[in-house]
Amino acid sequence: MEQKWNTKQQLTDLLCSLVEYPSITGQRAEIAIVEYLQYLLSDRPYFMENPDHLQLHPLKDGRQLFTALVKKSEAADTIILLSHIDVVGVEDYGVFQNLAFHPRELTQELKKHTDELPEDAARDLKDGNWLFGRGTMDMKAGLTVHLSMLEQAMNGAFDGNILLLAVPDEEVNSLGMLTALPVLDELKKVHGLEYKAAMNGEPMFSSYPGDPAYYYYTGSIGKVLPGFLCYGKETHVGEPFAGLNANMMNSYVAGELELNEAFIEVVGDEKTPPPVSLMQRDLKEEYSVQTPQSAVAMYNVLYMKQSIAEINDKLMHAAEKAKKHILDHYYAKAANYLTEDQLSNLSMDIQVMTYDELYQEAVKRVGKGEVERRQNLLEAQREKGDRDFSTLLVQDLAGLCKDLSPMIILFYSPPFYPAVSSNDDPYIQSIVERVREKSEDAYGMKLEKKEYFPGLSDLSFIGPVSSDSPLDDLLKHMPIQGRGFELPENVMKAITMPIINLGPRGKDAHQWTERLELNYSFEFLPEILKDTLQEMFKG
Repeated sequence: MEQKWNTKQQLTDLLCSLVEYPSITGQRAEIAIVEYLQYLLSDRPYFMENPDHLQLHPLKDGRQLFTALVKKSEAADTIILLSHIDVVGVEDYGVFQNLAFHPRELTQELKKHTDELPEDAARDLKDGNWLFGRGTMDMKAGLTVHLSMLEQAMNGAFDGNILLLAVPDEEVNSLGMLTALPVLDELKKVHGLEYKAAMNGEPMFSSYPGDPAYYYYTGSIGKVLPGFLCYGKETHVGEPFAGLNANMMNSYVAGELELNEAFIEVVGDEKTPPPVSLMQRDLKEEYSVQTPQSAVAMYNVLYMKQSIAEINDKLMHAAEKAKKHILDHYYAKAANYLTEDQLSNLSMDIQVMTYDELYQEAVKRVGKGEVERRQNLLEAQREKGDRDFSTLLVQDLAGLCKDLSPMIILFYSPPFYPAVSSNDDPYIQSIVERVREKSEDAYGMKLEKKEYFPGLSDLSFIGPVSSDSPLDDLLKHMPIQGRGFELPENVMKAITMPIINLGPRGKDAHQWTERLELNYSFEFLPEILKDTLQEMFKG
C-alpha cells in the first residue's frame, strides 16, 4: 500500500500543511484544521471501506474533536495516540507575524536576520536542520508522526488497534479532552475496544539551556490555578487611612506567592518550578478618586505527588503572611501621617478565608436561595471567560459580606490538570526498557526517562493520578464548577489507563523562536514509535 507519510521529506511536507492552518485556540482555524484531518484520511482505502471509523465530535461551544480508528480484524487491544491541534498566539513574532504559520518561508527569512535572534536560535538556524514556526514543536510535529503511525496501522504494522485522537483547546481549558472522555467511552462500547495505553506526542523539554538529552515521559505534571481576591475597604484618596486599598493588598499577596520556594516539590531528580503570576489587576472599571475596592491575581502552581489539601494549606499560609505585611505597612505609614490621638482610633484587620468559607458566610446573611438566585442570574448574563467569570462570582459574594472586609479570599479557576504517572506500572516499565535498549542499539539514540512531562498535557485526564487527593478539596473552592464548567470526576476515573509521552525534539515552545529539529523528529522518532507500539501490543 502507498505510504504518503513515511520519509523525512514527506513528514516535513505534512507538518507544513498542518502548521499553515493558524489554529490559535478559540479562532476559526481551530475548527478548520480538524476538518482538514478528516479530508486527509477520508480517501484512504481503509476509511473508504470503514467510513464510520472516521468521526468528528462536537464540543458544546461549536468546536470539534477528531477520532480515526484503524481496527485489526476482531482485536480488542487498542492504543490511543493523543495530540492537540491548537496553538498559542503569534503577537510575539513582531515583524515576522505574517510568516509565523509558514515554516519554510519563515526559516528562510530569519536567515536574513540572524543578528536579531538569540544566540542558540541563530546557531540552530545556521545548522540547517531546524524548522521555525508556530506549532512546529508544540505540537503539530507530534500529530504528524501520529498520522504516520496511523498509516502504518492501515498497512498492518501492528497486532492491535490504533485510535488517533486529535483535540482542540489544550492550550486554554482542555475542553477538547474533557469532551473526549465520554467519546472514548462510547467508542469502546461500539467497537469492542480495550484501551491498553495512551501515547502522547508532546515535544520533549530541555532540562537546562543547551541540554543535549533525548527524553520520554511516563507521566504528566499537575497544575492548579488559584486566585486571590483582595476585597479592600474603599475610601477617598484624601482620606487614605480611612480604608484599605485593594491594589496595595494585592501587591503583598504577589510578594508572597511569586517564585515562593515553599511550593517547589521535589520527586527524585525532578522538581516543579515555583509559582508565577499569570494575571494581576484591580476590578475597578471607571476612573475616580475612590480607591479600588477589589483586586485579583491568579497563579500558576504546578505539582506532582502532593495533595490539593497540602497546596491549600500553603496558599492560606502565604495569604496569612501577606496579611501581616499589609497591616504592618498600613500602620507604619499611618504613624508617619497621623497624630497619636488619630492613630489610637485606627482599627484595621483583614479576614483570610477560602471561597467555601465565603459562600457559607453569604448564606448566613441572605440565605442559600438568594445566593443561588444571584449566581444563576450572573450565569445567565455571562459575557466573560472562565477566569473572569470565576472572579465575578467571588466578587459578588464578597459584596454580600462587606461587613467582613477587608478580605483576602482564596478560590480556584479552570484549568485544572491532575498530576498523573505510570512510572511504577510494570507494563510501561517493561515496554520502555526494551525500546530504550533497541533505540540505542539500532539507532544510536540514548533515551532518558523523566517521570513528569513538565509542559502540561491532556494525559492528565486519562492517566493514573499520582496523588489520591479528594477532588472535592479543589471543587468546593471553584465557583465556576457546575456553572458553565464541569470537571467530570466519574468519567475521568472510568477511562484511566497507562500513559507514556514520546515526542519530537524542539526548542522554545510558546516563543517566537519556536522550532523543530528535523533529523530526530522525522527520521529516528517514527522508527522508535513504531517499535514502541509493536512492543505495547505484545504486552
